[in-house]
Amino acid sequence: MTIPATVGAFAIVPCNDMHGALPFWERLGFARTGGDDNYMILTGWDCEVHLTQAGKAPWNVPEHNPFGVFIRTPQVDAIAALVDDLIVRPGGVLRHREWGIYEFGVSGPDGLLVRIGWPSRLMKTAE
Repeated sequence: MTIPATVGAFAIVPCNDMHGALPFWERLGFARTGGDDNYMILTGWDCEVHLTQAGKAPWNVPEHNPFGVFIRTPQVDAIAALVDDLIVRPGGVLRHREWGIYEFGVSGPDGLLVRIGWPSRLMKTAE
C-alpha cells in the first residue's frame, strides 16, 4: 500500500470496529492505503481519513458519537449516487444550503456523521 504525498489536514476517527467500518468507507470511494491492525489510512476523492481503534468512551453508544467528518470535494453528485440509501433523511438530503455549500450527510459506522460537500458557487450546474 502506498500513502500518497499530499498536503492538508486529515480527520483521525476513533472506531469501535475498524475492519467492520472499512466496507462503508470503500462504498464512499475510499481505499485502504496504509496502517496496521489498530490504525488505517484511507484515501479517496483527493482526501484522507484515518481510523484508529477506539478505547472505552461514553460515545461507544452510537447515538452519543460526537465525531464527524466533512469531505470537501467537487464530486458531490458522484458520491451521493454511491450512497443514496444511506443519506440521513430528511435533513441530510443533497441540496444547496443557505450557508453556500452543496452537500448531503450520511450516518457512518458508530453513528459517525459524514458530510460531503463543495461550495455552491463552484458547482458546474445549479440544482
